[in-house]
Amino acid sequence: MESLFVSTGVVALAEIGDKTQLLAFLLATRFKKPVPIIAGILLATILNHALAGALGAWITAVLSPDILRWILGLSFLGMAVWTMIPDKIEEEEMQVARKFGVFGATLITFFLAEMGDKTQIATVAMAAHYPDPVLVVIGTTLGMLIADVPAVFIGDRFAARIPMKLVHGIAAAMFAVMGLATLFGMGVSFGF
Repeated sequence: MESLFVSTGVVALAEIGDKTQLLAFLLATRFKKPVPIIAGILLATILNHALAGALGAWITAVLSPDILRWILGLSFLGMAVWTMIPDKIEEEEMQVARKFGVFGATLITFFLAEMGDKTQIATVAMAAHYPDPVLVVIGTTLGMLIADVPAVFIGDRFAARIPMKLVHGIAAAMFAVMGLATLFGMGVSFGF
C-alpha cells in the first residue's frame, strides 16, 4: 500500500503547474466540456502510465539490485531538480484539438504531453522502486486526476492563487528524500 500512497502523493504534487495540468486548464477554458476532458485525461494517463509502469518493472528484471539502486537514487534526485523547473505548454499540442473533438483531443494531447514528462519518468522510477508496479500505476493515475480534475473545473481562474514554488518545493523534497533513501538504503521498504 505504501507504493499506492507515495505514488499518488508524489505525482499529485509534481503535477501542480506541470505541462499537462496547464493543458487541462487550457482545454477547460477553450471547450467548457468537463466530462469528455476528464475521460480523455483518465484514459491517456492509464495508457501512458501503464507503459511507464511496465518499463519500470522490466528494468528491475534486467538490472542488478546495486545498479538499480544507483540509477533509481540518481533518478529521484534528478526528478527533485526537474520539479523545480516550471513547464510551458506548446501551441502545437493544442492544434490536435481542432481535428479530433474534445475527448479525442484530450486523449491525444495528454498522452503525447506525458511522453518523457516528469510524471511519466517518476512512474517508471517508482515502478522500478516498488515491488508492485500495478499499485504504482494506480497511484500515479490517481495523482494525475487529483491535480488535473480540479483544473478542468476551475480553469485558470484560480491558478494564480496556487503557491507553485511551495508546491514544487514540497514535491522536490519528496523526490530528494526518496533518492537519498534509495542511495543509502535508509529506512524505506524498497523491495530489494
